Amino acid sequence: MSKQEKIVNMFDSIAHKYDLVNRILTFGIDKKWREKAVKNSLKHINIDSLIVLDVACGTGDMIEVWIKESLKNNINITVSGLDASKQMLKIAKKRFPDINFYKAYATDIPLNDSTIDIISISFGIRNVIDIKKAILEFRRILKENGILLILEFVNNENPNNLRKLIDLYSNKLLPKIGGLISNNKEAYEYLPFSIKNFYTTQELINLFNTFDFKLMEYNHFNFGQVGCFIFKNK
Repeated sequence: MSKQEKIVNMFDSIAHKYDLVNRILTFGIDKKWREKAVKNSLKHINIDSLIVLDVACGTGDMIEVWIKESLKNNINITVSGLDASKQMLKIAKKRFPDINFYKAYATDIPLNDSTIDIISISFGIRNVIDIKKAILEFRRILKENGILLILEFVNNENPNNLRKLIDLYSNKLLPKIGGLISNNKEAYEYLPFSIKNFYTTQELINLFNTFDFKLMEYNHFNFGQVGCFIFKNK
């Protein structure tokens, strides 16, 4: 079994408690991060009818935000979701029975070239083993000047004291709480490990620049623990 398959199996195993654990561990703040990310993305595209693909959609939290924000802004939106986890998609399909979902990896997206206005991927890019292949897929399916939104935990080589406290919570308390609620301690021990071994903010920006994605806007949440990157497909 590949490393990528093991990660997908891990998410399958915690799907039934995933939303509950997220709300508890982030004190519900993750919803605000998603809302802010979507609002900022919509500022960078000037069309009234959007085709959006949410990659690593999980149970559909980001899809819910896309729908709500498009209604607020009188935007006609067609949103679909993609995830490799069968159990996550099972929950997402129950929440949104009228939306198309694709069971696939970010490295092998079953869509035609230049068909998507906006791609979003929230808290999923660090779980992609072959990230460069995924970026090529994003480039392929995005229209010219299309938007790529990435919301993700990022590494910090020189954290301040407050960030150190937040990291302490993520590294020590989060695995215990998440493991207790989900009955899968290993899955929540993976979170701090995956953040520690992920890119810093500037490293991630540099990576996408090499694939001709132009950074349009960057914001951070939770004292720098979460980065919100909005790129445009050149």
